[in-house]
Amino acid sequence: MKRIKIKPVIVMLLFFVFMFPLSLGASTSQVPDINGEAAVLMDARNRQILYQKNMHRLMYPASTTKIVTAAVVLEKGKLDDTVTIPRAACLQDGSSIGLQEGEQLSLRDLLSALMLASGNDAATALAMHIANSEVEFAALMNEWSRSCGAKESNFVNPNGLPDPLHYTTAYDLALITQKIMQDPIFRQIVATRLAVIQRPLADRSKGPPQEHLWNHNRLLSLYPGAIGVKTGYTVEAGQCIVAQAKRGDRELIAVVLKSQGSNINHDAINLLDYGFNGFVTTPIVNKGAKISSLKVRQAKEEVNLVAKNSFYLNFPAGQNKNLPDQSFDRQVILNEEICAPLPKGKKGGELIFLQAGLELGRVDLITDRPVEKKYPLWLGWLTLPVSLLIFTRFYVRIKQRRTRQNYIFRSYPVKRNRR
Repeated sequence: MKRIKIKPVIVMLLFFVFMFPLSLGASTSQVPDINGEAAVLMDARNRQILYQKNMHRLMYPASTTKIVTAAVVLEKGKLDDTVTIPRAACLQDGSSIGLQEGEQLSLRDLLSALMLASGNDAATALAMHIANSEVEFAALMNEWSRSCGAKESNFVNPNGLPDPLHYTTAYDLALITQKIMQDPIFRQIVATRLAVIQRPLADRSKGPPQEHLWNHNRLLSLYPGAIGVKTGYTVEAGQCIVAQAKRGDRELIAVVLKSQGSNINHDAINLLDYGFNGFVTTPIVNKGAKISSLKVRQAKEEVNLVAKNSFYLNFPAGQNKNLPDQSFDRQVILNEEICAPLPKGKKGGELIFLQAGLELGRVDLITDRPVEKKYPLWLGWLTLPVSLLIFTRFYVRIKQRRTRQNYIFRSYPVKRNRR
């Protein structure tokens, strides 16, 4: 794969534009004062960081861990699976929905118990349904989180209860959320305010089982456009939240860790307001724009590569309109192993956008027309005599057949009727 660097990183400009965006223009929103110890605001479309506070500091995630738990369950399980509750699930500390040993629930209902009611018992039940133990399930959690770029985290249980070896960062949680929120089932669950689940095998002599599950995420009611995702609390972790909100075609992810009391919701709201009000979205590349050209093997000529989709970046409101095109790094990767023939729309490379060395996103580059295969000249000279030989043999056979037919015809006398 060939890499083409289009523009060098303008270090100082990147530093001021993305880390202190208000210094380059009059924004309509002030940089928020966040009470949480660590926080990040990320664009869900391209992973661009709009605000950060200690975003790489190792922190206890509390029940925001369950975002990863749900992601693994959705990847490995089936929604209509029947899960039998093990004894280990009933012994979990912290929040629960009072699951009983031997009770059977659908995997979908347990996911609602996990993400809405934050049931630690549901987390253990799901983990042991997918894997043989919580230890094996934790290995799947770490594998999944690393697959979306979360390299600073380590998970040892599915519920987020405190453990010195169980930690993450605000940045990693944003990456994790950005990926799993692309799953329509997960997206639907975390946006639900009230879910009613079925527990037909619950022992009702112990009291009515909890079947109406209210979402612990109060932001769904407090913030217009909020669509999820998870809150959490332990003494060690403090108040934690991962929130995502949508306005128009923009979606932002706010992560706040180790805040105090009601400050957690204020922190999330302030971050989201800052992102939606203080930035404008600018198209950097439009769909169909020519980005590069590619020399295709066994083709007559080069083919143009165009952007398959548009790509957008956020810039402070009121910023000089000429700055966006100068404040990031682009890199083109070409697939030089590709061979003709090719249809129109065939992927021939990628355009990568970088912010201070971190990847913001990629756009596939596709061919703008079909590419025909070019046959070498020597092949034509080789096929010509072969074609002549075949034609000659065919002609001779036809000639011989006609001669034979004429001979047979003349061998029989023609009888003529006499009058």
